[in-house]
Order: sequence, then C-alpha cells, then structure tokens
Amino acid sequence: MKRKIYLHMKPLYEAQKIFLNAWDWKKALAQEDIPVKEARGRITAQPIFAKRSLPGFNSAAMDGIAVRAEDTFGASEANPLLLQIGKQAFLVNTGEPLPEGTNAVIMIEHVHFIKEDLVEIRSPVYPWQHVRRIGEDVVQGEMLFTEGHRLSAWDLGVLLASGYLTVTVRAKPRVIFIPTGDELVLPEEAEGEIPFGKTVEFNSTMLAALVEEWGGEAEIFPIVRDNYVELKKAVEKAASRKPHLIALIAGSSAGSKDYTAALIEEEGKLLVHGIQMMPGKPVVLGLVQNTPIIGVPGYPVSAVLAFEQMVRPVFEAMYGARIPRRPKVKAVSGCKIPSKLGVTEFLRVKAGKVGTQTVFLPLKRGAGAITTLTRADAIVRISSESEGLLQGAECEIELLRPEKDLAKTILVVGSHDLALDILAQFLRQKELGLELSTAHVGSLSGLMAIKDGLAHMAGTHLFDPETGEFNVPYIKRYLPETPVRLINFVYREQGLILPPGNPKGIRDLRDLAQKEVTFINRQPGSGTRVLLDYHLQKIGVSPREIQGYEVEETTHLGVAINVATGQADVGLGIRAAAKLLNLEFIPLFKERYDLLIRLDFYESPFFKVLQEVLTDPAFKKAVENLGGYDTSEMGKIIL
Repeated sequence: MKRKIYLHMKPLYEAQKIFLNAWDWKKALAQEDIPVKEARGRITAQPIFAKRSLPGFNSAAMDGIAVRAEDTFGASEANPLLLQIGKQAFLVNTGEPLPEGTNAVIMIEHVHFIKEDLVEIRSPVYPWQHVRRIGEDVVQGEMLFTEGHRLSAWDLGVLLASGYLTVTVRAKPRVIFIPTGDELVLPEEAEGEIPFGKTVEFNSTMLAALVEEWGGEAEIFPIVRDNYVELKKAVEKAASRKPHLIALIAGSSAGSKDYTAALIEEEGKLLVHGIQMMPGKPVVLGLVQNTPIIGVPGYPVSAVLAFEQMVRPVFEAMYGARIPRRPKVKAVSGCKIPSKLGVTEFLRVKAGKVGTQTVFLPLKRGAGAITTLTRADAIVRISSESEGLLQGAECEIELLRPEKDLAKTILVVGSHDLALDILAQFLRQKELGLELSTAHVGSLSGLMAIKDGLAHMAGTHLFDPETGEFNVPYIKRYLPETPVRLINFVYREQGLILPPGNPKGIRDLRDLAQKEVTFINRQPGSGTRVLLDYHLQKIGVSPREIQGYEVEETTHLGVAINVATGQADVGLGIRAAAKLLNLEFIPLFKERYDLLIRLDFYESPFFKVLQEVLTDPAFKKAVENLGGYDTSEMGKIIL
C-alpha cells in the first residue's frame, strides 16, 4: 500500500464540526419502550406528561388531628376549645387522606387530650395548614420531562408515582471496535511474560468502557493484523451490522503499515486525516458503507483523548442531550510549561491547594504513558494560539477527582528522588486520601516555586562550590525574605550509571571525554547538573568534549533507562536508579538531599503526618533498601 501522509490536518474545532455535519446524528437513534425500573441514565425520546396528580388526594402532612379550620377560630390560651374525636376532630397520621369535610391538620404536639374522645386546642389553624393538597407536587397532564432528558434515580420515582410502568427512550448508540497491529496480544494471552516486541491490547477495553459510561453499547472484534485485505474484511463485517460508529484502533498515522486512511478513502469517504491536537494528532474520520468511522491513534493517551474529543460530541448529537461534564476550577501553573503553537494540547496534571490558590504540576507528556491519566488530578487544555504557560499563569483545569480532595495533596517541586515515591506510599497509609505529587523541574526551579507560593515543598541538593555546603547558600541568596524551613531527607550516593559489564571500561568523569563514549545529561538547574559541571571544571574537562552533554533527562530513572536501552553509554545519577534497572554503578560523591518547606505548610496538620512518616523505622528501612541511601539524619532541621 502507498504510504498516506497528512495532507490537510484540521484544527480540533474544525474536525469536530466536519464530523458532526457529515451524518444525521439527530436521527441515528431509534426509540424503544423499556421498564421504568431499568431506565436510570437513559435519554427520553419524547416529552413525558403526568398521567395522574401527585398527591392524588388531600393528605396529612403531619401526625395530628384533622379538623375544619373554621371550627378552630377563636381558640386561645384564655379561651380553649373542646373538639369531639370522630365528629369535629379525626386522628390522622402523616400521608393519610383527610376525612371528608376537613381542611386542616393540628400537630399532635399542640393537642391536649381531656378524655379519650375529647381534645382541647388553644390556638386556631388556617385552611389547608399542614395539608398536602391534590396536585401539590404534580398536576395530571403537567410535563414531567422534556425530550432529551437524562433520567436520574429520583426521576424513576416520579414516573412510577405518576402512572408510568414503561418509558419511551432513545436506543443506545452502538460502537464496534477493531483493534489492529502485528504487535498486539490479548490480555488473556499475557498473564505471564509476553514475547519481546509484543504489546497487550487494552485500548479497546478502555474506549469501550467510555462508550458504556456515556450510555452506549460496545462490541470488540478480534485483533486484526497489519494486513490491508484482512482489515478491509473486518470493516465490511462491522459495517454490515449497522452500528452507529466503527472505531479502528491504531493504523491511523502515516506509517507504512497504517492503512486506515487509505482504506476509508477507497471504500467510502475520507473526511479528516490528522488533527492539530496533542496527544491525538493521527485521527482519521470518514464514512464507509454509509457508516461513520473513526481511526483512533494506537498510543493509549492519544486514543482516550482523541476519542473523547471526537466521539463525545456525536453521542450528544444523537441523544439531543449533553453528557455530564467534569467540573472545572481556576488554577495556576506551578512551573513553566512550553507548548507548540498551532496545536491544542491536553496536559495531564497533579493539583493541590497551596495557601488560598489551586496549583497544578504537569505529568509526563508522552502519548504512550497511560499512567499519566491514572495519576492525574486534572486535565489542562492549552490553546492552539498559545506557546505554553508561564510559571504562575492562571487557567481553567478540568477535574478528574473531587475538588475537596485537592486540599489533601502535597505538591513537591524540584529535584527528582526515588525515595519520594516511597514517601507517597507511606503517607497514603498513614492518612486516608493524603497524596504526594511531584514535578521534576530541578532543584533551583523548586526553590523558585517555593518563593512564588507554587508548592508546599521542594526537593533540593544544590552544591555550592564556594562554601562546600548544600542548599543553604542558595536559599539565603534566592529566598532571603521567604519564611521557610529546611530539613534533611536523605544522604545519597551519586555516581556513574553504566551498562552491565561496563563495556567501554569507564572509570571516572575523565572518561566521559572519550570519543567513543556517549553521555546522557540532566537538565540545567538540577542539582546533579550543578555537581557535574563543578567537578568537570575541577578536573579540566570541557563540556564540549563530551558527546551527548546537551542531551537531557529530568529524572535519575530517565538517565538510567537511556543507559539500559543503549541510547547512552553512561550517565550521572543515584545508585538507586542503577540498582532498579540492574545496571553497573561507580560511586563518586555523597550528597545531601533536603526538603525545603513553606512555613505555613510546616505548621499545618499534614506536615505533622509527614514528620511521623520520617521518623518511622519501617519507612527508613524501605528507603535504604532502594540502595545508596543514608537516613541517619532524616527529619533533622537544618534551617
């Protein structure tokens, strides 16, 4: 097959409009009558009018006696009235019909029994006092629900009470998913180790769950290999079942085995190939055998976000009703976030309350990092007209969890450390709902975030060459008037991370200058970069002599993965990262890694919980088991 390139990529809003206008979605769903008891969440297909009034009779709203209000006029403390039970007064309970001739109820607390059949009252009542009148709630013939109303649990109660056993609703939208790819295996085939180069197919399950969450029905076809003829047969089979939408998963990009766009163009009508959004660019939209079809990207985050942006609107068009939206709140960015001009970006973020404002921090941006959705608190939409967000910039975030939970998120900005993940685990065990969220932006950026009130804590290991001290000189220089506390978290080993067997024979920093050695670096402003540059200068090695010096990672694990996958021969990082990936490690330095804490957070109840964890022997042992850590001064106040 001829490779299909992105010839006419569309902005997101335009692609949505094209897909909405390409099909008569409003007439796509048939009507069906279903039992009211099974109708929660379904969409009404026509207006619904009450068959009977609610209540259908005048009833007591209180326990007491039913009377004719006119018989009570003139009653007072000075002039009590006597009423005969069974003649002028009738005992009633809440909800019971009023006896004929009565029009009010006197609360039982205000009735004085003189005899078993004689009561005294000392104040009058007015007509219809404490009475639920006929039709007070619903009048027969009144419209209960408009067309396109999503039925809630309590709506079912109203329907049953007003005379309905069945209700006419729109049929459920039906979507057929066709996962594609030579590399895919079913989850059931991959309970143990999967063959090298194979990937578990889970996109269809995620997207089918979204369809069901939106009130639709999903069917998942068997995996189709990267074969044009097989794919064509699968699409034809799906179209013959007359679904409302076919979704091809993967194969929508512009690679040599991406057949979706070409197939749609040959078999039907290609509407869109490529959308200016990130993640989610390689989306294909079209019609095949008069059936709408969408080509969904294979990367999981791209798949979810693209499917939400393109399919949710057509579901709403079919229903004639909006699918419930996630709440949005104002928040500020805890760090600078660059973005590509001309592309709408959907950024996954962690969020929390710092002082009086909500602050968010970005998670990984890779389209294949599905955990960025499972860990995210919110999604930030960066406009195609923007080049990103400055630190402290305000925008709306779409919440993925309740807003009240954000108050229990501790935001940590700064240097990366594996022990922070262990800290997060222990905090959750200690305090239900307490979260630790980290953004790896480097030690110096972490200090600036604390200064600007954009984080609760910052991890830092900045070495000062002039004093030989860690962190304190930088805090005094950059945050002289910011109320903070500095406590020790760990001492840790920094050194050279190498492949097993150290094939290049690297021994120390001088060997980084060898022409056949490729290095992987950390970003400027990180403590590791500061430490590296100091020692390179000390031994007289210029960064220009090091191949790969300009290639950067933001975490120690990122450095280790580059070495483990052969993209680099060596990197500078902590022993724990090397141990985790079974790599060689040559120790070079011992450094102090501290936590810089805003004073208001230091004095908060949540920090007290954190202090308890820092003094927990089980936590210290868990950290030391990572390798290369010394916890002997953990929790010690330095500043």
